[in-house]
Amino acid sequence: MAAERGAGQQQSQEMMEVDRRVESEESGDEEGKKHGGVSIVADLSEQSLKDGVERAAEDPEEEHELAVDMETISLDRDAEDVDLNHYRIGKIEGFEVLKKVKSLCLRQNLIKCIENLEELQSLRELDLYDNQIKKIENLEALTELEVLDISFNLLRNIEGIDKLTQLKKLFLVNNKINKIENISSLHQLQMLELGSNRIRAIENIDTLTNLESLFLGKNKITKLQNLDALTNLTVLSMQSNRLTKIEGLQSLVNLRELYLSHNGIEVIEGLENNEYRRAPRAGHSTSAKYSRPCGGLKSPYLPCITQIASTRIISYVLAFTLATAFLPCLRPHPPVKAAE
Repeated sequence: MAAERGAGQQQSQEMMEVDRRVESEESGDEEGKKHGGVSIVADLSEQSLKDGVERAAEDPEEEHELAVDMETISLDRDAEDVDLNHYRIGKIEGFEVLKKVKSLCLRQNLIKCIENLEELQSLRELDLYDNQIKKIENLEALTELEVLDISFNLLRNIEGIDKLTQLKKLFLVNNKINKIENISSLHQLQMLELGSNRIRAIENIDTLTNLESLFLGKNKITKLQNLDALTNLTVLSMQSNRLTKIEGLQSLVNLRELYLSHNGIEVIEGLENNEYRRAPRAGHSTSAKYSRPCGGLKSPYLPCITQIASTRIISYVLAFTLATAFLPCLRPHPPVKAAE
């Protein structure tokens, strides 16, 4: 009995020591680290991982959603708009019967490969948002396509779309794309959405002269450049990048909305050639005129930004710190008295 009590006390002490070391390691305690807390935490994590694998093996549906066979889905042969959102489709097949389809939505499925769409010659809009696609391919036959959305997938490159010359809107949001390329033939493109990727430079878009909206937010871009040819651009979104300076916008004479929040910009400048402008706002617009009664921001161009001589307005949305510092200083511009 005494031996059993001694063994029990020893086991209890060991468990307390383990708990103390783990707690010390999590809190950054040096004493816990000296006593090998790292190895204990690693052992516990490894055991937890093994337990999770065992549970997944017992019930695989908890971890992986099972794909549905297309044979179980009924398609209307005469349909022009086909919406199969969240049907758990694992493979694109059986759509050749859709001779009149113009819009095909396959959002939120389990598709891994773009395939078997060659017969859909009438297709104008293809939506593959939120799937598991790693490559843009097998789209060459869809020459009448106007809208393509492959956002929230696993793409690393922009490829396989150079034949889609009628494309007007291209959405490739939230992928792993690191370079703008292979879109120079898309002369009809009006909207390009490449937000939430890994792009480091604005490049290879000088032939997109019909582009009206360009969204490049949440990337790794360090400089505003190569935008001179986009004279029809009305919306430019560059928030959440690594910009430190406003530049390269001189040729964007039709620009109406410029989004630059969450960057490293500290000075308002580089807008002197944009004829229509207004004071920075944090999300909404107004037609009031503004003056700058205080000198809180150092910029040689602030006076011209505050004067609005036309009803055509650009809304500049800058970094929150910049807007916060500037907005409290704004007040309606006093009416100008006619000369006597």
